[in-house]
Amino acid sequence: MSHDSSPSDASSAAREGQQGTAVSESPAIVTPNAWQLLGQFTDARIGLGRAGISLPTQRSLEFQLAHARAQDAVHLPLEIPRLIEDLNQLPALENAPDLQRLHSRAVDRTTYLQRPDYGRRLDAASCEQLSSLAPEPADLAIVIVDGLSSLAVQNNAAPFIAALLETLAEDGPDAWTLTPISVVEQGRVAIGDEVGELLKARAVLVMVGERPGLSSPDSLGLYLTWQPRVGLSDASRNCISNVRPAGLDFAMAAQRLHYLLREARKLGLTGVGLKDRSGDNSLESGGGIQNFLLS
Repeated sequence: MSHDSSPSDASSAAREGQQGTAVSESPAIVTPNAWQLLGQFTDARIGLGRAGISLPTQRSLEFQLAHARAQDAVHLPLEIPRLIEDLNQLPALENAPDLQRLHSRAVDRTTYLQRPDYGRRLDAASCEQLSSLAPEPADLAIVIVDGLSSLAVQNNAAPFIAALLETLAEDGPDAWTLTPISVVEQGRVAIGDEVGELLKARAVLVMVGERPGLSSPDSLGLYLTWQPRVGLSDASRNCISNVRPAGLDFAMAAQRLHYLLREARKLGLTGVGLKDRSGDNSLESGGGIQNFLLS
């Protein structure tokens, strides 16, 4: 009996073996992590698993994409014309004073990143522009600042202002007077102090793009300061952070800011002397849940 066999005979035998005998499966390349189920509740990177001693390729690529988005958020310029168009479409701003377009002392993005102090003050032309308005004293100046994330301002500034103006209207049509809204390029939080002082505002709200994280490149920060003037420190401000659809939604952020505004006007201060207790009622209502911090 001959032991020779043709390639076709070998392939036929292989097919018959596959049909008659189950082929054992190779082990999974990625080892799962027991914490990965928590990923459905957070944008944080948790329970990524591993491939050998390394991150799985998909997770590594997701990290690189998030890092690229964070870099883009810092370096992409704010589209001022589109932002102004979005603001002009808000019904509450139909009869509002003309929006003021301003600039810090940082002439470009490179200077802005290297010299934070330049981003805290207006340039000479912007100071002259505001001074020429000769404004009447008002309750609140709203200042939109590109900050470290133009994406946050581009996406969230207009819808948040819409929610804020609707909330302020609950106190009556004349309860809160506003200065012209200002948009500042290459600015930082403290630049609102100078804007508010020049506009003779009792309080200033700075809406600024926060430093992007790897899961939140579009986070908007709100900074409220009573009696703004050049030279104040961050201890004089109240901050509401992570305002965006995937974080603190616009309606809730507007309610918290409304509470702080009322308290600031009542007490004549903001900052470390003004505590945000806007959530106390919800903590203490129903189910016997008590706020142990206040008991």
